[in-house]
Amino acid sequence: MTAQSLKVAIQMDPMHGINIEGDSSFALALEAQARGHTLWHYLPEDLSYRHGQVVARAHRMIVRQEKDNHYSFGDPEIIDISDMDVVLMRQDPPFDMAYITATHLLELVQPGTLVVNDPVSVRNAPEKLFVTKFADLMPPTLITRRLDEVQAFRKEHGEIIVKPLYGNGGEGIFHLKTDDSNLSSLMEMFTNLSREPVMVQRFLPQVREGDKRIILIDGEPLGAINRVPARGEVRSNLVAGGRAEKSDLTPREKEICNRLGPELKRLGLIFVGIDVIDGWLTEVNVTSPTGILAINRFDDVKLEADIWNAIEWKIDK
Repeated sequence: MTAQSLKVAIQMDPMHGINIEGDSSFALALEAQARGHTLWHYLPEDLSYRHGQVVARAHRMIVRQEKDNHYSFGDPEIIDISDMDVVLMRQDPPFDMAYITATHLLELVQPGTLVVNDPVSVRNAPEKLFVTKFADLMPPTLITRRLDEVQAFRKEHGEIIVKPLYGNGGEGIFHLKTDDSNLSSLMEMFTNLSREPVMVQRFLPQVREGDKRIILIDGEPLGAINRVPARGEVRSNLVAGGRAEKSDLTPREKEICNRLGPELKRLGLIFVGIDVIDGWLTEVNVTSPTGILAINRFDDVKLEADIWNAIEWKIDK
């Protein structure tokens, strides 16, 4: 663990709207401050490139574990991102061109500034695409814009899940049964809204018993929760009404983590959340993973400290 005070910039969504009881970025900020590090906050749209410098209109920030009084900002100032020791890239998806542009800009300050997660790897590993590198760990999956391909997939596999390729938080996820007549209309809606393909997967009925979120820190699995969908739902995301339960890793889940861990570490993906349903890997979340506070409460751990230990180790190295 480093003895020096670090300058830490957090690129994230507005502070006033966060839930301090569940927000992983806030937990990371609290832990950094407790270690004597200095914090700045800026919004993704306040990041700029100017005459060879990557700068941001930012605020010095102090955080507190006090509801409705959880942060204070200093006066706005222009900071040179290359002067920071660490940047936490923590804004929520969608993973769109604005997100991709931010990864290009933050790439320019490396290696002098440590960006978590590595922006090159974030750009190359959008959650629903990165998982395809481990096809044997996934349920049957199709990525396409073609209706006939989706129809053939449903004929082969029965009930399916259709979801946007770059969505988040459970938004836009549809469960279609074998006789559901809405498939054509649904695909028409998706293709009219976006030029992106959709992801289609065989429906896993075991999702009603839970969708496990496993947190890996520098490639090592350090905790998990089971997220159980609300009655009548197939989406288990906590923001979509899912309920968190204490959970341990099964042998199959340990196997999945052992497969992914070395690659995540190699790519500089320090803080990652993977999703597993009934032993099948469905997503690898690298943009702004969540879940550490729920795991902390169930397991009496402090995963934000483990994340900062990994960051400080890399700084010292």
